[in-house]
Amino acid sequence: MKGLHLNSIWFMIAMTLFMALQSCTKEDPITESPVPLIRLISVSSKNLKQFKDSLVIVIEYTDADGDIGETNPDINDLEIKDQRLSKADYYFVKPLTPPNANIKVTGTIAVQIKNTFLLGSADSENTSFELRLRDRAGNWSNSVKTAVITINK
Repeated sequence: MKGLHLNSIWFMIAMTLFMALQSCTKEDPITESPVPLIRLISVSSKNLKQFKDSLVIVIEYTDADGDIGETNPDINDLEIKDQRLSKADYYFVKPLTPPNANIKVTGTIAVQIKNTFLLGSADSENTSFELRLRDRAGNWSNSVKTAVITINK
């Protein structure tokens, strides 16, 4: 009987410890937020030849409710701002989940910026690109910025 009683006590201690540790875990506000989160993964090159080279930027996205992307190609939800310019360019993102699905989604988006060019008459210019992503609810993600990119004649 003593062995059984001791095993029960150890079992209760182990269960109490397990439940205490489980209650300490928090919901990760970054990955469980309905606001999209993006992270810069890569940039194809830091040196481009104007009118010849394209720039490919890859970002990773996470969205807890999966409402990224549009069915209407006239709605552009990926904002990319060349730091040399006052206004951003916008790109179409196709739906990343089925309609009305409320599921967490994570993946990557690669966007190609074709025919970069110099704005002035110098032989080269430096710039960087800032990106952010909007979901169908109108929530903008955080913004990410590339390293300096040099565009040459």
